Amino acid sequence: DMAPDFEMTLTTGETVKLSSMRGKIVMLQFTASWCGVCRREMPYIESRIWQKHKDNSQFALFGVDRDEPLETVKGFAQRTQITYPLGLDPKAGIFSLYAETNSGITRNVIIGKDGRIVKLTRLFEMDEFNEMVELIDSLLSE
Repeated sequence: DMAPDFEMTLTTGETVKLSSMRGKIVMLQFTASWCGVCRREMPYIESRIWQKHKDNSQFALFGVDRDEPLETVKGFAQRTQITYPLGLDPKAGIFSLYAETNSGITRNVIIGKDGRIVKLTRLFEMDEFNEMVELIDSLLSE
């Protein structure tokens, strides 16, 4: 399926639109400061995905923070020591494009260069995470 388009404001104030990322591999990580599973997963995303590919112009990664105010999200990034971009998702509007509004997080969505969803993950399980890392590496080597 095509990934639903959205526009999101990052914690830096910059605005990004998913459809403007066509031609790149995009990873969306739906997260929140109150999510313990998210806090466990984020250091792995930082070290195994973001640090490896952050300088690759064919890759984009965004944490999408579910319905929390800017200062909370900034503090969350500092506490988890992640450096990848985090965006704000007021009222979980972006999240609801990808999942039932009241369903849980953490969730990851990998989007191919053509804008289609390639992989979805739910919760944090190391074997599935490793598969996602391999998929991203593979897609970026094409």
